[in-house]
Amino acid sequence: MRPLALQLDCSQSTYIWRGTVRMGTAGVREAKARLSRLIRDVQRGKEWVITEHGRPVARLVAVRANDLPMDERVRRLEDSGVLEPVRREPLPVPPPLPLKKGLAQQWLQEDRSR
Repeated sequence: MRPLALQLDCSQSTYIWRGTVRMGTAGVREAKARLSRLIRDVQRGKEWVITEHGRPVARLVAVRANDLPMDERVRRLEDSGVLEPVRREPLPVPPPLPLKKGLAQQWLQEDRSR
């Protein structure tokens, strides 16, 4: 873990972020041998860069909620109680419109006369 200070310039303000970068590096062979440990670290917020012959080739990071498929995100929100599925009964069939005898013919004639 390295302490880090960054200056972030936004359109209206400037911010200084002081924190730690939780990132480690591991070679491919080491990552294969210690994958369970690396995954536990990722679950705790650490990122791992996987290298091959000293060059970065991959990053091991936690999955963000937005990266999950929509049905999985909805299921998680339902499980946590944030969403509650609406149980709707089918809508009743509306009664037919009352039409006077010959009204359709009258509308047809009015339409043709335009």
